[in-house]
Amino acid sequence: MSGADGLGPPSGTGQPTPPATGTTSMARQRRRLLVPFVGPALLFYLVLFVVPIGGAVWVSLHHWAGSGPMSWAGLSNYTRLFRDELFLQSLFNTLKMLFIVGFAVFALSFALTLVLRDMAGRRTARSVIFFPHLVNALVYGALVGFMFNPDGLANSLLSGLGIDAPPQWLAQDNLFPLIMATMTWMTTGYFTTILMAGVDRIPPSYYEDCALAGAGALQRLRYVILPLTWDVFGVCAVLWTISSVKIFEIVWIFGGSSGNGVPPTETWTSAVFTYVSAFTGESVPSYGEATASAIISLLLVTVLVVLLRRVMRREAVEF
Repeated sequence: MSGADGLGPPSGTGQPTPPATGTTSMARQRRRLLVPFVGPALLFYLVLFVVPIGGAVWVSLHHWAGSGPMSWAGLSNYTRLFRDELFLQSLFNTLKMLFIVGFAVFALSFALTLVLRDMAGRRTARSVIFFPHLVNALVYGALVGFMFNPDGLANSLLSGLGIDAPPQWLAQDNLFPLIMATMTWMTTGYFTTILMAGVDRIPPSYYEDCALAGAGALQRLRYVILPLTWDVFGVCAVLWTISSVKIFEIVWIFGGSSGNGVPPTETWTSAVFTYVSAFTGESVPSYGEATASAIISLLLVTVLVVLLRRVMRREAVEF
């Protein structure tokens, strides 16, 4: 009996039951293990990422040629970049990679996922479409040169069809669209593989229920596939956002034969602009301006990822 004899709390008071001693002991043990397990990873993160980022911010506030004393510049490196037409063009090319190529990649990836979901031999097909992501960019540079040079395969096929004036595929005006098409080809298989893994985890009984209810393909996509793979789709979007801001080697390989030792400026991305500003050796290096460009790219990808995560936030669907 409680309340009347003073042996326990009055009945009906609604007071919560105190936690068991074993639970609090386990919580204390977890807190003690937090430091030895998380501490080394946090230390490595601070040393390898946070400290270099802080150093880069400091360098971006100075004029520096890579050796000798630094001179304080404040925010002048940043303001100079936003008045530099070449930097703005490089940033615009990066955004085109992000949005145009990203839209094409995800549209193709989702279409391939829906086509391959019920296809016999889909595991083999998944391996085949993933293979282009494993190939080095140098191979694509050689392949594109073989196919699209004036005497290459593409022009030979067009000549056989009676076209005497084929496009100049490798001209400077056409080079960046060709790079975008190659990036689409390279990365579609990678994201298709991830999306297929998300679709494969959906229980088959859900599709059987859709069939019994008479749901069509678009209804299955809207009410079953998209809600149950939304988290996977969001992860893929974040991965592409981060990687698109860092695109460098494919641009350098495709445009490195321009005769100047660097790709044509029409094809530059922000990563190429940063590299050329610091490491080409054609002029006095401007590490402050180059580092400011890198910081702007970092801020860009940070803002985009945060916005993307907020836009794509949904309640987790358990199944």
